[in-house]
Amino acid sequence: MALTQQLARVSPQYLAWCREAAAASPDGDPRWEPPESDTLDLDWAVWELLRLYRHAHPGAHEIAVLDRAIHGDADGRVGFLDHPTVHDGFDAPPAVLAPAAVREVARELSRVDIAPVLEAALPAYREAGGFSGFAGDPRACLVDHFTLLRRFYRAADERGMAVVVWAD
Repeated sequence: MALTQQLARVSPQYLAWCREAAAASPDGDPRWEPPESDTLDLDWAVWELLRLYRHAHPGAHEIAVLDRAIHGDADGRVGFLDHPTVHDGFDAPPAVLAPAAVREVARELSRVDIAPVLEAALPAYREAGGFSGFAGDPRACLVDHFTLLRRFYRAADERGMAVVVWAD
């Protein structure tokens, strides 16, 4: 089973409810079941986009924006979601971005234009071994997944929701 980047839009109240459910459960089950319409599986594309930026433009502001969007903030760990029904335990436990942080990330993502780095750096990155398992041109895949990420955060911001992020 391949690892993929997962995101979920949730209300702070839902997170509090999950925390209480985990505390009351003998096995710590948070009863995590956000609506499917509020979840996003970004597969591996955003990780590869981050690697491309780090390879081509190591100091680019986009790196911090993308990294925060998929890893959350350092103080955002939600240990009660570190449960087998949510997270497989392979990577770091889930993290949450509170609504104020979601607003910041949504604004920053709206300013990111990945087209220039794809145009300028993708050929050399591929020659250096990037996207080794990808047949064909990965541009459309990267653009599609980045667009999904941006829309996901914009919708979370518009609804005043938090975003939980994890790899599974």
